Amino acid sequence: MNWLRRRGIAFKLSLLVLSGVTLVIAGILTLNYNVTRRLMLEKIEDNAFNLAQATANRINTLLKAAEKIPAGVALTITELEPDDEKLRSLLKARLEQNSELYGIAAAFAPKSNPDIDESGSGNHKLKLYSRYYIRSYDRIKESPIEYDYRSHDWYQIPQVLGQAVWSEPYFGVSGGTVMTSYSYPFYRENAGHKKFGGIVCIDLSLNWLRNVVSSLKIGETGYAFLITRNGTFVTHPDLDLVMNETIFSVAEAHNNPRIREIGRRMIAGEKGFTAFTSLTNSKKYWMVYTPLPANGWSLGVLFPQNELMADIQALTKVMLGLGIGGFFLIMLVILLISGKITKPLSALAKSADQIASGDLETTIPTPKTPESNDEVDRLALSFAEMQRSLKEYIKNLTETTAAKERIESELNIASEIQMGILPKIFPPPFPTRPEFDLYATMRPAREVGGDLYDFFMIDDQHLCFTVGDVSGKGVPAALFMAITQTLVKTQAKAQSRRSSAVTLEQVNNDLARDNPSMMFVTLFLGIFNIVTGELEYCNGGHNPPYLLAPEQTETVQPLATTDGVALGVMEDFSFSTKRITLIPGQALFVFTDGVTEAMNNLDELFTEPRLEENLAHLTKEPVIQIADQIMQEIDNFSAGIPQTDDITMLVLRYNGKEGNTRA
Repeated sequence: MNWLRRRGIAFKLSLLVLSGVTLVIAGILTLNYNVTRRLMLEKIEDNAFNLAQATANRINTLLKAAEKIPAGVALTITELEPDDEKLRSLLKARLEQNSELYGIAAAFAPKSNPDIDESGSGNHKLKLYSRYYIRSYDRIKESPIEYDYRSHDWYQIPQVLGQAVWSEPYFGVSGGTVMTSYSYPFYRENAGHKKFGGIVCIDLSLNWLRNVVSSLKIGETGYAFLITRNGTFVTHPDLDLVMNETIFSVAEAHNNPRIREIGRRMIAGEKGFTAFTSLTNSKKYWMVYTPLPANGWSLGVLFPQNELMADIQALTKVMLGLGIGGFFLIMLVILLISGKITKPLSALAKSADQIASGDLETTIPTPKTPESNDEVDRLALSFAEMQRSLKEYIKNLTETTAAKERIESELNIASEIQMGILPKIFPPPFPTRPEFDLYATMRPAREVGGDLYDFFMIDDQHLCFTVGDVSGKGVPAALFMAITQTLVKTQAKAQSRRSSAVTLEQVNNDLARDNPSMMFVTLFLGIFNIVTGELEYCNGGHNPPYLLAPEQTETVQPLATTDGVALGVMEDFSFSTKRITLIPGQALFVFTDGVTEAMNNLDELFTEPRLEENLAHLTKEPVIQIADQIMQEIDNFSAGIPQTDDITMLVLRYNGKEGNTRA
């Protein structure tokens, strides 16, 4: 920036104004582009849904119309029970009347029409009876069903389900026509009961469906495709995909989970609008998808992004050109005006440059007359006054800045040391001990805090853990916290009886002795048998922890107090312990008052009832999620209000001897 410092005020003023103009122009262009793009995208989405829905309705209407054909034939068979000749005429007539059909068949259940003898020999031993007509070129012919159709899907599935069914697409007997079938079951009355009579089935060529889908033209490169309930491509511009690939196999081949998710939503019958990358040319599209209610297939329509946004881009280029032209015009006017305005400042600017370079002895231009009220003259007087006090000011500022930086550096180091004291190997801190899970976190209100937590194994079966809150804030509290944590660990490991009360008594005596500042710490200490689940604990004036018991009616219960006082207040205080036994799945939530005393912008506290309500929903969650969720609830409650107290939480869950409930 040295080159800028050496330039005159006229240049700087021009640069500043032009920078502002540039930002305004850029902001206008950006806002215009974003608003226009958003409005166009909304319009595209509306039009896309309308187009896709219209096409889907058109296809669905044709499919619904086709569904009426076998339904009508089935009704005729049920009501009139036509003989063989009338049945042949009925099927042939329906095929002639509906050009979109490839074939139509009626297949009867065994012995449903024993008077019919297909062989003409008068022998009634033949049990299966069916008639099938197909469209061959420009004529209609009968094609006998020469297999036991009872085991085929088109007959068996609607019989079992008791309802009409569309089949998956398949290649017809010609080998080149993609078809789908619609099977409709019919029933007959037999002694007052409905009895399955057979199936009326139509074969529908999908060539017309391809024509409908391919007729959708969206720009130069937009297209549409159709998939079945299983994701198989029925239509697509890339013919290699049709009947050969599913949308899921293509997603797997391209290693694209987004395509897989879109395919999942399509076969689930959902509607949607999303960005999409083409499966064939990697171009960017907007895609709308909608289901076909008739058969559960799904239609996808793709709109090319670059083509649809071409008008916006062209308009943006025009506005950008106008903005650049206006920029240069404004620049010329500013340079002319600023040069005349700033010319009297040249001498003062020279002196100011010398002062800025460190020459505090330079001569400041004096006003022409003492009575002058010229802005430049007044500025010169101000510079002279500034020059007289600048040396002293710089000296004081340098000393103050150095002292502040030193203090900040020391606080940062103290914070790093303090956080380094706290164990933070999560998760889990004891990976070889599946009998329990443990997680703890501490967020100080200042650079350093007075809260503490600790946990360590006393032996192979006993875990000692603590959570405490030191009176006061800042560095003194952090030092007292470090001393407390060291004393607890030393005394706990030295105790052969594993007594939490004895440990607190000895730590209390050490802290109370030689304590001129009268600092104290509330502390909860627990010794947990990780094999049996027994917890011996002692509470030194701390918040009662909560027992999380998801299998009980009251899932959140505070532990009974041991009537202890804060450590460091008085010597020779006798602490007492209590014991509980955790069953697998139960957890203990230990915290400091920074949790319940968090404040919102209405000066309301978070409070114990709110904490209990939130814990009740988390009793079965993993320990890390319990702590993180409570911290998130506190942040949501505080809504940006600065934290006033340290926040510490420790969550311990008993999993049992084999660790079966580990979460």
